[in-house]
Amino acid sequence: MSYQVLARKWRPRTFHELVGQEHVQRALVNALDQGRLHHAYLFTGTRGVGKTTLARILAKCLNCTAGGQGDEGVTSTPCGQCPSCVAIDEGRFVDLIEVDAASRTKVEDTRELLDNVQYAPTQGRYKVYLIDEVHMLSTSSFNALLKTLEEPPPHVKFLLATTDPQKLPATVLSRCLQFTLKHMPPERIVEHLAKVLGAEGVPFEESALWLLGRAAEGSMRDAMSLTDQAIAFGQGRVEHGDVAAMLGTLDQRQVLSLVEALAEVDAARVLAEVAALAERGPDFGGVLDELTGVLHRLAIAQMVPDALDNGHGDRDALLALAGRLTAEDVQLYYQIGIQGRSDMEHAPDLRTALEMTLLRMLAFRPQGVPAPAKTPLPLRGAGEGGAGPGAGTVAPPAAPSAPAQASGRRPEVERQAPAVEPPGAARSPEPPPPAAPVSPAAAEAPPLPQEPPPPWEEAAPAPSVHAPKGAPAPEPFQEAGPAAESSAEPPPEPAQAEPSPATPSEPGMAGLFGHADWLACFESLGLGGLTRNLAANCVVEHDDGQVLRLRLDPALSAMRAEIHIERTRQALAEHGVVRRLVVEEGPLPERVETPRQQAERLAAERHAEAVAALRRDPNVQKLEQAFGARLIESTVKPAETGAGS
Repeated sequence: MSYQVLARKWRPRTFHELVGQEHVQRALVNALDQGRLHHAYLFTGTRGVGKTTLARILAKCLNCTAGGQGDEGVTSTPCGQCPSCVAIDEGRFVDLIEVDAASRTKVEDTRELLDNVQYAPTQGRYKVYLIDEVHMLSTSSFNALLKTLEEPPPHVKFLLATTDPQKLPATVLSRCLQFTLKHMPPERIVEHLAKVLGAEGVPFEESALWLLGRAAEGSMRDAMSLTDQAIAFGQGRVEHGDVAAMLGTLDQRQVLSLVEALAEVDAARVLAEVAALAERGPDFGGVLDELTGVLHRLAIAQMVPDALDNGHGDRDALLALAGRLTAEDVQLYYQIGIQGRSDMEHAPDLRTALEMTLLRMLAFRPQGVPAPAKTPLPLRGAGEGGAGPGAGTVAPPAAPSAPAQASGRRPEVERQAPAVEPPGAARSPEPPPPAAPVSPAAAEAPPLPQEPPPPWEEAAPAPSVHAPKGAPAPEPFQEAGPAAESSAEPPPEPAQAEPSPATPSEPGMAGLFGHADWLACFESLGLGGLTRNLAANCVVEHDDGQVLRLRLDPALSAMRAEIHIERTRQALAEHGVVRRLVVEEGPLPERVETPRQQAERLAAERHAEAVAALRRDPNVQKLEQAFGARLIESTVKPAETGAGS
C-alpha cells in the first residue's frame, strides 16, 4: 500500500477530533442538535486551519444514515461507517459537489453548476455544494450565484471556504453564516504533533517540535507537512539539530545565550556569541529582530509573569533570565535594538551593525550597579505586606565611605546642608533640639486629632543603650507636623545627658532614625528620577540601629528595584544614617505622610495662602468690583520661599 502523508492520514473525521477551533465546533454542534440549520455557511481563515475539513464533517453530519433516513437522522456525531459517511471520507459521494473556484471562475461554469440545483439528491439526504477559495469567482459569477444562494431549494446546502473574505461582495456575505477559524498557537501544534508522532512510533525531541510549531505559522496542515519532511530528513527521527538545519532558522537557544551575555555585562562573551552565529551565515537583521522579541517577552515576564506565552517552549528560561535584569535595562536594550534595526542599512555590513548595537546596549547601560541586579518577580504584585520573598534588601558596606567609592561619586557632605541627626543620638552637653524637626509651613497647619497607636507601635523596640537618659523611645511611625511635636515628651535637661562612648560613624551607633527624621532630611538626600519617586512614597516602619525598614505603597510596587534601594541607602549613608536598607510592600498608615504627600500638602497650603493674599489685595478687589473680573485660582503660582519643599 502506498504511503499516505500525515496531513491526510490524521485529518479529523468528526467534530470531536478537531483541534483548536472550539468556537466553531460548539456553534455547529448546537445547531445540528437543535435542528437550526442555515442554508449557507462561510468558513474563513488562513491556509491549513481546517476550513475544508469542517465542511466535509458538516456534510457527513447532514447525510449520515445511522440514525434514520429522514431529517431526524441529522446528527452532530456521524458514525463514519454508514455508506454515506464512508463515501464522503473516500471522496466519492455523489451529492457532495466540491468546486475549486480558482479553476472555475467564469460565469458559464457557475451557471452550469446551478443548473442541477433544482434536482433532488441522488444518494444522500442533502445535496451539498462545497466551493473552495470562493473569493476567486468573477463578479458575474457572484451575480449569477446570488439568487440561488439566498433562496436555495430545501434539499441544498452551500458550504463556502476562503482565505480572503475581504474580496467577497457584501451581498454574498450577508447571505451566509460566517465562521472565522483561528490561527493555531505553537503550544497546540506541539501538543498535537507529539500525539501523532507517539502514535506513529517516531522518536522525537520536544525542542524540535517547537521549531516546527513556530515554522508552521498557525497552520496545522503546514505543521504536519513539515513533520513529514523532518522524518525523512532525520531518517525516521525528529531531532532538534536536523530540524534546525532543514528549516534554516535561527536557533532560539543562541539568542537566549546572547541575552545572558548582556545580563552578565560581558562584552567579550557578546562578541563570541555573535562570532558563533556568524559561522551559520544567518540573517543578522533577523537575529536582531529575534533579540528584541526576547526583550519584549522579558518585559512581560517582569511585569506580568502569568501573561508570558510559551510559544517558543522557553517560558521557564525567560522567567529565570528576567530576574537577572532590571526593568530599566530591558527597556533600554529594547529601544536601542529597534533603533539599531533601522540603522542597519547605513552600516558597512550587517554583522558590524549587530555588534555595534549590542555594544551600545552595554555602553549606555545605567552605571552604579557593580553586578547585574536580581529583580524580584513580578514587579507588580498583589500588594502583600510584611517581609517575604519579594522584599528587596541591600546589605550595608563595610565602611561608610564605601558607597561613594564604589559609585565614583564625590562626597558632598561638607558643601550641603548639615545632616539631620536622628533623635536619641549621642550629643554634646548643649541642650538637644526637639525630637521631631518640623518645617515652618508644617508648624502653621492645624493640629490633627490624636488616635490610638497602631499595633506595630506597641511592639516598638526598646531605646538604644547609647541614647540619653530620660529620652522617650521613638515610635516606628511618627506623624509629621504639630501632632507629632505635641505628642512628644519634653526634651531632657542638659545635665541629664550623658555622652555615648560610640561614635556616630559606626553602623548602628548613630541613634534611631524615625519617620519625622525621614521627612526632614528627604530633600537633602539629593535623590532623582525613579529613585526619588520610590523613596518619596515610602514611610519609615522600623529602625533598630542595624536595619532600617521602609514601607512602600503596594500600588507603586512596580518601581521597586535593587538599584533604587542601593542608591537610597548610599544617600542615607552619606548623611550619617548607615543601615542595611529593606523596602517592603504594605498598606500605609492613614495618619502618616510620605515625603510626596508632605510636599503636596505644603504646596497646597502655599497655593491657598497665595490665593488668599491676592483676594485681600485692594487692587484685585477694585478690578473685581469695577469690571466684574474673576480670579482664576488654578493659574496662581506661589512665590518660591526657599523652604526646600
